[in-house]
Amino acid sequence: MKIEQINSSDYNNIISNLNEWWGGRNMTDMLPKLFFKHFNNTSFIIRNHESILGFIIGFISQSDNRKAYVHFIGVNPKHRNEGIGRALYEHFFQVVKEKGVSEVECLTSLINKSSIKFHTKVGFNIQTGDLLSEEGISYFKDYDGKGEDRVLFNIKI
Repeated sequence: MKIEQINSSDYNNIISNLNEWWGGRNMTDMLPKLFFKHFNNTSFIIRNHESILGFIIGFISQSDNRKAYVHFIGVNPKHRNEGIGRALYEHFFQVVKEKGVSEVECLTSLINKSSIKFHTKVGFNIQTGDLLSEEGISYFKDYDGKGEDRVLFNIKI
């Protein structure tokens, strides 16, 4: 798998497939083009010829340069469980670690059980939130606004 820096020209291809990759959930509003223009030195893509297999959008915190944040990671559903997500995270960890980062954070929706499972499998820890779900998952109620509950993760690298 060849991992490359993402660029602005990748935006239309990714955004046109994003909602389908998330099972019909509307995710496009969460991924504006600015990430492809202003954070491409820490955002990466894996493609097979012209087909995008996966991507990661991340950046180093402007408030604490020892931390990085992954805003989005996506893997084409036809290529899940092939190690693409893990490869993207490992590459991201390596790049930001070389820039002095020692911790990476990210989050997901409480309803996204596959994302929660994936992130813990990759080695992320679930941060202690306000509440516990019925499944025992710690989460932050209304983290991103009313009804927008989130599971927060961190990992030391």
